[in-house]
Amino acid sequence: MATPRLLEIRQGVLSKNDRLAAELRNRFTDSGVFVVNLLSSPGAGKTRLLEETMRRMRQHDLRVAALVGDLATDNDARRLARSGAPVRQIQTGDMCHLEAHLIERYLEGWNLNDFDVLFIENVGNLVCPTGYDLGEAARAVLLSVTEGEDKPLKYPGAFISADCVVVTKVDLAEAVEFDMRAAEANIDSVHPGVPLLYTSARTGAGLDDWIAWLDARRRQAVAETSSRG
Repeated sequence: MATPRLLEIRQGVLSKNDRLAAELRNRFTDSGVFVVNLLSSPGAGKTRLLEETMRRMRQHDLRVAALVGDLATDNDARRLARSGAPVRQIQTGDMCHLEAHLIERYLEGWNLNDFDVLFIENVGNLVCPTGYDLGEAARAVLLSVTEGEDKPLKYPGAFISADCVVVTKVDLAEAVEFDMRAAEANIDSVHPGVPLLYTSARTGAGLDDWIAWLDARRRQAVAETSSRG
């Protein structure tokens, strides 16, 4: 059981993070950039999905960029850079999540007005990143069919925090005997009504729906900012 001192330290860390995240959110809003935080387990296909997403969005003249979190290596950043978009790698060392101060640091030198959409690919983990606000406008949680139907029940916090759940690698569902109805029921039990999207970055299935969801949320955010102005 955590001691009161440890709880006090954690609360202090989260409070500081939340204050900085709020400042980042204001910066993003003022710059007109729509920020998406992607969460998943390791190997769920975040990078493959994001690479294809950014490539397609650029074909539609959307200005996209990405910050990529990993404990080590810049492998994912180099993969994402193949989309032609600006990408920066954040190496966290032994820290299993991204925090707002890292986002602020790695934005240095970028003009946010140059972007329509900024993706933040979080460290592969469905526990640690959940409680850390990064100033994002939307949070997408990925669930791969290769992980099993019970992930939402094992890691409810991540799915509760999601603005949408993206089921990935659906082309493998039959091969791995993934029970889609059971997965949907499990997701609905922890977050009723959350939008579900079904994708395969390999075949392209569902990517149009995913990008349409992103664009709808982006346009909504722009409209809300305009109405406040």
